Amino acid sequence: MACPLDQAICLLVAIFHKYSGKEGDKNTLSKRELKELIKKELTIGEKLNDTEIQGLMKDLDRNGDQEVNFQEYVAFLGALAMIYNEALKS
Repeated sequence: MACPLDQAICLLVAIFHKYSGKEGDKNTLSKRELKELIKKELTIGEKLNDTEIQGLMKDLDRNGDQEVNFQEYVAFLGALAMIYNEALKS
């Protein structure tokens, strides 16, 4: 039986691949794919408007190729974990 942290990491990877490749490269998230992932997989997604998601995409797309690769996605998850950590400390 997998440990909880193993399961959590597998889920984070599976969610990336659930949305990546719906259009274009199967190993990256386009703007549309990222928006769908955020809206469907994060509670805060419902509260973000298109401009905010576009700004997030710009921040995540470190190499400027108009897509979010897995490494950029992991950086996004790390930032989210930091936000959640701060919220849980209160």
